[in-house]
Amino acid sequence: MSSSIKGKSVHFDERYLHVELADKRIISTPMEWYPELGNASFEQLKNYHFICRGTGIEWPDIDYHLSIESMFATTEYRRAA
Repeated sequence: MSSSIKGKSVHFDERYLHVELADKRIISTPMEWYPELGNASFEQLKNYHFICRGTGIEWPDIDYHLSIESMFATTEYRRAA
C-alpha cells in the first residue's frame, strides 16, 4: 500500500465504517472488525480526527487509533500500530 492513502472524512452506519479518501474513493469495512468502535457511543464516534498526515484516524474519547492502510488488510481483526 502506498503511504499516500489519506483520509478526508469518516462516516458510520449500523454495519460499516466508511472512510472517504483524499482521492475521492470510499472504503468500507464491517464495524464488527473494530470492537472498540462498536462499543462506543455515537458522540464518541463522531469525535475523530486524522493523524499521521492523514493516514490514520484517532478517536480520543476511547483512546483508539486506526491506520487507514490497515483497512485494506485481509485479516478479520485490525488494530492500529
